[in-house]
Amino acid sequence: MKRRNFIGYTLLFITSCSATTNNSKIENKPEKLRFAVTDVVEERKLKRDYEAFRAALEEVLATKIEFFPVESFAMAAAALQLNQVDLLLAGPSEYVVINSRTNAIPLVAVTRPNYRAVIAVPADSPIKSAAQLKGKTLALSDIGSTSGHLGPTKLLMEAGLDPQSDLKIMMLGDDGSLENFKQGKVDAWGGSALDYQNFLDTEGVSENNFPIVAKTDLLPSDVIIISNKLDSQAIEEYKN
Repeated sequence: MKRRNFIGYTLLFITSCSATTNNSKIENKPEKLRFAVTDVVEERKLKRDYEAFRAALEEVLATKIEFFPVESFAMAAAALQLNQVDLLLAGPSEYVVINSRTNAIPLVAVTRPNYRAVIAVPADSPIKSAAQLKGKTLALSDIGSTSGHLGPTKLLMEAGLDPQSDLKIMMLGDDGSLENFKQGKVDAWGGSALDYQNFLDTEGVSENNFPIVAKTDLLPSDVIIISNKLDSQAIEEYKN
C-alpha cells in the first residue's frame, strides 16, 4: 500500500493541526524525531514520496524530523520497542497490530482522499463483477495491507466468494502485482484506488483500458504513532 500523491495529503494534515509548538518551555523536548513509514523500505523512496509530508510534520511539531527506513511493519514495531523510531505512519490495519505489540500512542489520524480498495480487470476481460472472479487469478500486494489485501478480500466475500478456495490469490507486492496485471499474467488486480490511479497515469491510459469492477467504501484513516519512550509532557504538547 503506497501512500503517494502527498500534495493533498500534506495539506489535509496541516489544516488538521491548528497549533504548533514553537514556544515550548518543556525541558525534555527532543531536538529531533526519527520518522518511519511502515511500507517504505528505502530511504531514497522515503525522500521521494514523503519529503513534503516530512517538512509539513516538522513545521507542525516545530521539531526536526529525520527519516528512518524500516523493512516491514513488524520491524517498525520492533524499532518502536527498541527506541529506534519516535514517529511512525501506519495504515489502519497495521496500527492495530503495532498497537497490540507496543505501548505506542496514536498522535493524529491522517485522511487520504479517495482512500478505498478497488478490483480492476483488462478492457477485453469478460469479468464484469467480483463474483465472476471465481476460478480466476487475482493479484494483490502485501499480506495485512488494508487496501492491498483486506479491502479486496472483503469485496470477494461480499460477492459470495471464498477467497481461499474459489479463486487463486497471488500476493505480489505493490510493484509486482501491478506489473503482472499490466503484462496480462493475472485475470484481475486488487489494491488502493490511489495506486490504481497512479498506474493509469504512469502508463498513459484511462479507466476504459482497465475498468474497475468492484470498490469498497472509504477506508479508515492512517495513524501517526508516537513512541511512549518520549517525555510525557512533550507527547502531550505534540498531541495538542
